[in-house]
Formats: sequence, structure tokens, C-alpha cells
Amino acid sequence: MKRRLYFLLPGVNSARKMMDDLLLARVNADSIHFLGSPDTPLGDLPEATITERSDLIEGWEFGMGMGALLGFTLGLIALLVPTWWYTMPLPTATTLLICTFVGILVGGLMTAIVATNIPNAQFKQFEGQIAEGQILMIVLAPFHRVHEIRQKVEKTHPEAAYWGTWPTDHVIFP
Repeated sequence: MKRRLYFLLPGVNSARKMMDDLLLARVNADSIHFLGSPDTPLGDLPEATITERSDLIEGWEFGMGMGALLGFTLGLIALLVPTWWYTMPLPTATTLLICTFVGILVGGLMTAIVATNIPNAQFKQFEGQIAEGQILMIVLAPFHRVHEIRQKVEKTHPEAAYWGTWPTDHVIFP
């Protein structure tokens, strides 16, 4: 599983230098993304993806769970409705399975569409700095390279501020 490392950089020039140094350190170009304010032109720097900028994945997961519950409930209601208008009703398990599956798909899709307009909750801590013109750099790194990349950035670019790793880089249990 990859970890997201967050760094705040003072400007676009620093971001370009950082990108070049990470590429020389054999970090994949597809794993480095930048986020700035709407009035800050990033030029040829890769922008943060929709899943990084918004709560798309979290919304999709929430919608799938709620859709499963609603679909199952509607399946139970459908079983209580008399079936006098057709002669061959579906078996109980099949009806519940179909309704739950449709609920998962529709619920996940609808909430994912809505969640694309909700900014990522993890970016609340960066809003002030980004509004001032700083650039947020997000590096997707395998767990075994997190420490190496962090040290490389801190050594070569002291102006870069490390703001943490997601999922967390500390041990939860002692």
C-alpha cells in the first residue's frame, strides 16, 4: 500500500526543482502531484488528481454502505407486496440479493458524484498556506521508501515543510 507524503513548498520554482530531484531519486513521475491556489499557474507540473483533491473515495464508500442498507430494506418491502399480478415470483434470497446489489451500485455512484465537489478533508490544514501562494506537493510512495524520500527532500530542500504522511507514519500500538 502506498503512503501519501505532504510537503509545502514556497512557490512554483521550488516545486519544479523538487520534481526534478525526486525524478533523479527514481520516484515515478506518476506518483508526484502538486496543488496550488486557482490563481497560481502550475505550468507543466502534474496537478493533483480528482481522488486527491476531493472526498470521492470516502463518499463512494459511504454511499455503498448506505445503498446496501436501503436496498436490503427495499428488498424486504418488495417481498411483503403481494405478487398477484404475475405468476412466478423470484425466490426470497434472489430478491434480497438483487435489491442489495442495485442499492450498492446506485448509492455508491450517487454519493461519488456528489463527493467530487467536496474538498478533501485532509486539505483543511493547508488551506491558508495554499491561499497565500504556497504549493502542496503530494508524493505517493511505497511504505519502504517513505523515510528515504522524506530525508532526501529535507536534505536537498530545507525550504520544504514536511506536513505528514497519510495513512499515518506512526505506530498506533506500542
